[in-house]
Amino acid sequence: MFYGTGVALVTPFKSNFEVDIPALERVVKYQIDNGIDYLVVLGTTGESVTLTKPEKQVVIDTVIRVNDGRLPLVLGVGGNDTAAVVNELKERDLTAFSGILSVSPMYNKPTQEGIYQHFAAVSKASPIPVILYNVPGRTASNMLPETVIRLANDFENIIAIKEAAGDLVQAMRIIADAPKDFLVISGDDMIALPMVLAGGAGVISVIGEGFPKEFSKMIHLGLENKVQEAFQLHYRLAPAIDYIFAEGNPAGIKAVFKELGICGDTVRLPLVGISSALGNKIKSFVASF
Repeated sequence: MFYGTGVALVTPFKSNFEVDIPALERVVKYQIDNGIDYLVVLGTTGESVTLTKPEKQVVIDTVIRVNDGRLPLVLGVGGNDTAAVVNELKERDLTAFSGILSVSPMYNKPTQEGIYQHFAAVSKASPIPVILYNVPGRTASNMLPETVIRLANDFENIIAIKEAAGDLVQAMRIIADAPKDFLVISGDDMIALPMVLAGGAGVISVIGEGFPKEFSKMIHLGLENKVQEAFQLHYRLAPAIDYIFAEGNPAGIKAVFKELGICGDTVRLPLVGISSALGNKIKSFVASF
């Protein structure tokens, strides 16, 4: 169920920084109506680190209600305190979710053995499948292919990795050496199509959230090995991928949603909104797309 295009949902805020529930409802409906394959709740793009526990529950409840069982749901459950992650997995109701997305511990900079032991504990605590998440640009440590493959071989419920190192060679090494049914999912929108063509399972995307119909079609064309058609869409979307990450995520994708009339562009500190110059580029792209 995790082939194709998943999207990391934003958490819309009102201008007073409260969670904007009607806007979140519109965001979810927009994905469902435009061909997205599954939804990721409370990931990095959802600004989960600046949400309170009650706010996280509101976001979860809203997505579950609006989705109404139509698409598989993945919940972000990760952190740099292994015991806290394990406790959350034991305490949270995961009935509505088909898997969890768990980021490699950030800030602590564990060794490869530390990363392995962290995810061993996560695997043992999780009642549902686990998608590893490697994003060295945020965590300050890289989960190497050898560690990923070791985890994939040792734990049946570790079924996939969201690989966001931005390194196609690293992704290809995992694809080549991991168990046959282990999924390598791109976490980098710009190299998602090449990764799919190399044997990847798809993407958990940010830009796909703003342009779900086109981005999802591109990924599915890649999975069908329709290379020329897929790359036509890739190059059409490529400028927007650069724009939305130029001044940080999710400020960029929220600016896209503002232009689409789906939600506002408010983010919580320490994040700030994008510059007017970048905003004008995004506005022009959306208007001409």
